[in-house]
Amino acid sequence: MASGGPEIEQLIQLLARLPGLGPRSARRAVLQLIKKKQQLMIPLSAALDRAVEAVRTCEVCGNVDTQSPCAICADPRRSESGMLLVVEDVADLWALERAGVGAVKYHVLGGVLSPLDGVGPDDLAIEGLLARAPEFSEIVLAINATVEGQTTAHYITDRLGHGVTKITRLAHGVPVGGELDYLDEGTLSQALKARTAV
Repeated sequence: MASGGPEIEQLIQLLARLPGLGPRSARRAVLQLIKKKQQLMIPLSAALDRAVEAVRTCEVCGNVDTQSPCAICADPRRSESGMLLVVEDVADLWALERAGVGAVKYHVLGGVLSPLDGVGPDDLAIEGLLARAPEFSEIVLAINATVEGQTTAHYITDRLGHGVTKITRLAHGVPVGGELDYLDEGTLSQALKARTAV
């Protein structure tokens, strides 16, 4: 049931499509935007217009930036580590950057292999990864520990071959500050298998 004009309803529907926002959250956000039109809505609209014009996908790694190659790829200090982190999505790249993983370079796949969803190797940026791989001494598969993620990691490992470049993956197990009682069996099992000396 519409409670505002068609413009308001369209705004609610568009915001409700964003991750983490359902119809109720979108409605509250729209009401806040309307109440603070000068402070929020007009600057947001202008920022969105600028972003539409300026944001582009990096032709090298797949990151999003206002330049291509992106600031990460253009930074000469990042070539010194010789490490390439392969991630599923730009959100994963940003999370690793926030964590301060160091002066590394990235490659965004654009998803994972998922035959049920119709996502095959040609739908991902795997060929670009294969072309870039010889430039690096180590490739870290920073892919989520899902069935699809592990399938993708195995596929990439097979395509890269053995011995050309060191291929590693992120460790899995007990998170920092985690309590054993709250962890699932798979995480505990993986943590025990990947144990380290003290």
